[in-house]
Amino acid sequence: MRGGKTLLSDTSFTIFPQHRIGLIGKNGCGKSSLFALFRDELQLEEGELQLPNEWRIASVAQETPALARSAIDYVMDGDQGFRAAEQALQAAEAKGDGHAIAHSHEQLAQLGAYDIRSRAAMLLDGLGFLPEQIEQPVSAFSGGWRMRLNLAQALIAPSDLMLLDEPTNHLDVDAIFWLESWLKSYSGTLVIISHDRDFLDNVATDILHVENQVISSYTGNYSQFEHQRAEHLMQQQ
Repeated sequence: MRGGKTLLSDTSFTIFPQHRIGLIGKNGCGKSSLFALFRDELQLEEGELQLPNEWRIASVAQETPALARSAIDYVMDGDQGFRAAEQALQAAEAKGDGHAIAHSHEQLAQLGAYDIRSRAAMLLDGLGFLPEQIEQPVSAFSGGWRMRLNLAQALIAPSDLMLLDEPTNHLDVDAIFWLESWLKSYSGTLVIISHDRDFLDNVATDILHVENQVISSYTGNYSQFEHQRAEHLMQQQ
């Protein structure tokens, strides 16, 4: 229940690791509330949602402050483990603690920190930023381009479950094609809310359809879901 409205009732679903799920349904049916449940921002009144305790969850921030921070540094902030290790190294260097410095360097290497800047630059390039733009401050970009920065932040974050809400909004065709390719190579589990049927056809391996407070699972992309659902409705007549 959210805002006094029951969103889901007497329903269950399973998300399999490494699958790419399109989460679809009419506006207000509970898709965003499911994302809030995944992020532990909303509590169930009844039932349970089980996720592996060790799963790291990445999602796209909906707001972007007008920061003086450069675009590429802002994207790198998406890897919180890297930033924490970087700060630990700076603290160790300030103290002159050789053991802590060596430990921090080892930790940074394990986190892939020494190529994180090039990885961030590749993400920004794929999302349509020019090389000269990546050092510009976040505040220099319009709202749509800031959303691309937030998307890049989510993509660079180490994750086992990625939640994307209308990721093709604010993207041109070239950036959408690039994103499709990137997501198909993503090694974790992906859940996407999208009204872009072509995008779901190209990316989704499964569909979760929310309707009348029930979640139904379908194998395949959006076109395959439409075919299966049409057959199911015909059988009910």
